[in-house]
Amino acid sequence: MTDTTPQGASQGAAEATPYRYTAALADSIETAWQDRWEAEGTFRADNPVGDLAGPGAAQEKFFLLDMFPYPSGKGLHVGHPLGYIATDVVARFTRMTGRNVLYTMGYDAFGLPAEQYAVTTGQHPRISTEANIANMRRQLRRLGLSHDPRRSLATIDVDYVRWTQWIFLQIFNSWFDPAAPRRDGRGTGAARPVSELREKLARGEVAVPDGRDWAGLSAAEQAGVIDSFRLAYVSSAPVNWCPGLGTVLANEEVTAEGRSERGNFPVFKRNLRQWMMRITAYGDRLAEDLDTVDWPEKVKLMQRNWIGRSEGAQVAFAVPGAGQGAELEVYTTRPDTLFGATFMVVAPEHPILGGIDSSASVRSPEEIAQDAAALSVPAAWPQGTREAWTGGHATPAQAVAAYRARAAATTEADRTDEGRVKTGVFTGLFGINPVNGEQVPVFVADYVLMGYGTGAVMAVPAHDERDHAFATAYGVDMIQTIGPVEDPDGVDLSQGAYTGDGVVVNSARGDLDINGMGKEEAKAAMIDWLEARGAGRRAVTYRLRDWLFSRQRYWGEPFPIVWDEEGGVHALPESMLPVELPEVTDYSPRSYDPDDAESSPEPPLGKAADWVEVELDLGEGPRTYRRETNTMPQWAGSCWYEMRYADPTNEDALIDPANEAYWMGPRPEAGNTSGGTDLYVGGVEHAVLHLLYSRFWHKVLFDLGVVSSSEPYHRLFNQGYVQAYAYTDARGQYVPAEEVVEEAGQDGEPVFTWRGEPVRREYGKMGKSLKNIVTPDEMYEAYGADTFRVYEMSMGPLDVDRPWETRAVVGAQRFLQRLWRNAVDESTGELRVGEEPADEATRRLVARTIVGVREDYEGMRLNTAIAKLIVLNNHLTGLETVPREAIEALVLMTAPVAPHIAEELWSRLGHEASLAREPFPEVEDASLLRAEEVTCVVQVKGKVRDRLQVDPGISAEELERLALAAPGVVRTLDGRGVRKVIVRAPGLVSIVPE
Repeated sequence: MTDTTPQGASQGAAEATPYRYTAALADSIETAWQDRWEAEGTFRADNPVGDLAGPGAAQEKFFLLDMFPYPSGKGLHVGHPLGYIATDVVARFTRMTGRNVLYTMGYDAFGLPAEQYAVTTGQHPRISTEANIANMRRQLRRLGLSHDPRRSLATIDVDYVRWTQWIFLQIFNSWFDPAAPRRDGRGTGAARPVSELREKLARGEVAVPDGRDWAGLSAAEQAGVIDSFRLAYVSSAPVNWCPGLGTVLANEEVTAEGRSERGNFPVFKRNLRQWMMRITAYGDRLAEDLDTVDWPEKVKLMQRNWIGRSEGAQVAFAVPGAGQGAELEVYTTRPDTLFGATFMVVAPEHPILGGIDSSASVRSPEEIAQDAAALSVPAAWPQGTREAWTGGHATPAQAVAAYRARAAATTEADRTDEGRVKTGVFTGLFGINPVNGEQVPVFVADYVLMGYGTGAVMAVPAHDERDHAFATAYGVDMIQTIGPVEDPDGVDLSQGAYTGDGVVVNSARGDLDINGMGKEEAKAAMIDWLEARGAGRRAVTYRLRDWLFSRQRYWGEPFPIVWDEEGGVHALPESMLPVELPEVTDYSPRSYDPDDAESSPEPPLGKAADWVEVELDLGEGPRTYRRETNTMPQWAGSCWYEMRYADPTNEDALIDPANEAYWMGPRPEAGNTSGGTDLYVGGVEHAVLHLLYSRFWHKVLFDLGVVSSSEPYHRLFNQGYVQAYAYTDARGQYVPAEEVVEEAGQDGEPVFTWRGEPVRREYGKMGKSLKNIVTPDEMYEAYGADTFRVYEMSMGPLDVDRPWETRAVVGAQRFLQRLWRNAVDESTGELRVGEEPADEATRRLVARTIVGVREDYEGMRLNTAIAKLIVLNNHLTGLETVPREAIEALVLMTAPVAPHIAEELWSRLGHEASLAREPFPEVEDASLLRAEEVTCVVQVKGKVRDRLQVDPGISAEELERLALAAPGVVRTLDGRGVRKVIVRAPGLVSIVPE
């Protein structure tokens, strides 16, 4: 037997294999080189300072990362590595351009799946999670990704949890000062320590929200005021309670159908005490600073729409019937239409109505009666109340209580459905329109939500279709306040609302007259009038809500928070971090019925009594405290992992300032004024949640001086998805995709059968239930990792979805087999490379390929780069002897996409060191890039009469001489003279005869 062990990797260690490049040889080559890379630390990136410091930090840096994965027990299918392979190609290419590349992989390891598995099996979620991480690390290592393993992490690592909790403390101990200058010089409004807030409250520079005198408050009252300003605070507010998951969900985790994104369980609104993050304070910055990053426009638009910034006015309507001083505050983007506000609507949960906890699903007659008795509404219907407004009830209290009962049993998705008929009942209350003093009936309707805006809206039925439909159904008055410029009074409201722009009409009383004004002028005038009389103020609102930041789970980061016996909240000192999860035997929520909306979320940690009750000395002597039993959401760990990649072993700081500035600091000379990682690759499904949350955390840390970059990710690239065909039989059941046979039908269209029976093909995601999963392990075994990599990168543009077709993988394998044969004699194992200079045609093709592939790698056009490599490879296949200068250039250019075979060939070509940091090929002779000949089109009177093959550098004079002598031109002119010749060298000559 002949030894064909991969040279330079593990010579003498592998069994003899054929010289032909097969899956078996690929496996031997790939695993050997992976072992060598790991042993030699080939892909380590040097930091300027600290444990990972090294000379490489003198080079220009490049920091790229993938959106790190959740370690699923199912492992990877072939769709998952698409982005990972792409970033590895970029990382390998960028190293070859002489830069210091930070590239690694971490794992977003807290989360519901592991906890639900623990609930089912009783096994600690850490055990299953770490096993899943180990499996994914194995799969990714086998793929040949050039990660720096020293920087790899998981969010469940104890030291990582410590710093996640540390960041929470920075946010908890901060407030948003709208007057503070931003460090980037882009205006005011920034996070500042609460110690500064305390000083400003004492000096009267910041008012106590309820108007009390700061100096007259007790220590506990002052602490309560401080807590109300914190960026991380506790609030009792309507939240999304999902009994099926036993936890509360953020709005972003609930589908449009009112169900949980994970598990598809029903979600109900409950009033609960929860931790919140004041992300809304950063609404303007989160929207404006999108201009400083290099992101796809569609992602920027998605974030701006989610933030939903709008400018308008807060307007106060007095409500005399609800008690002395009672008023409803509404926000409107169209204060110019206030004269047309003819009714108001409040959410069923609005506190002005009073009553029992309106978040509960009140259903029984006894409970409805109890609610009715507690409501703050008139005892009887006001005189003149229309029957349609009463809902058939004898009193306002009965009507409102019954309506609230129905609304509480309705999902938020149903309540906000645009196509749903809007219903409501009159509360018996009237608001007083501040611009004209008119009484405006107040309805309660479930399409208004307490968690959005003020929970109350003013309705202008003349100019809003939904309000118009409601007013029509309930017989409410309509007043036109806008009309088209050409005919302001020509609007027929019986045909529907007028929603166009125009000029203001019917909007004057006393000293207020905005008639005839356009929209913007009228809005400004109205707001000025309201502010002068204390009836309203300019305001900016956001669709964005404060971030719900606590979960009723075990498997999450514990809060570094304790509560005293009086209910006061205390942050633990940094010396007590990390707060680790206690060992428990039961991971399920304490008690709940998955089908009962009335069940209450009780965190599993509440059962760990010895952990919950703790004696601590926090500066006031030993006292008994109760730990926070909620845990942080999974988003916490994924908000900042890129910073820990940059300084993973630092025990003294989140990240050393020198390392942060090197890897993530702004680079104005390169057009990067906000800083952040150089390239971030991941799915567009994270455009709102993860990206918005991480930007918020990063900006707080920037304001506090922890980091020098104001944005975490400078350039973002969204890769497409690998999808797959699935097949269903006559019963509609999925059958194994790999067992389906494709044949040509009578009409030429493909016919698919399984076990002789016809099946129907559909196209979509890979999934176990669809029986169409293909795993990377299958590809490694059948073809090798390099073939798999080449196939995935050659399937199409990286940002476009593409169908998986296992049978097409063989094309990528043939490319690598030809590359192997171009260097290695399959019959002897010897090199078949010549030392003689390449011929002119080969040198020109090599030069063009170098330029084209470099440009494609830089532009992440990896499929077209591979196409150029294939062209050059096929050209070399036709040569009797392959020139060394050509094959070495081809190997180096192939290395980013197929690194193992490239390393092996580089070694066989006589190079001892890895090619990982070899310079990417350059074209030293620029003349090789000039085309040998180009085609010049010759026209006479605008018609093509001849074509010439000419040197691309030909002069205009010479080209004119050749064109006039061309046979087609001579024949066309037929002796006539020439009046004018227009030369556009080298491609066009236009002749105008006399």
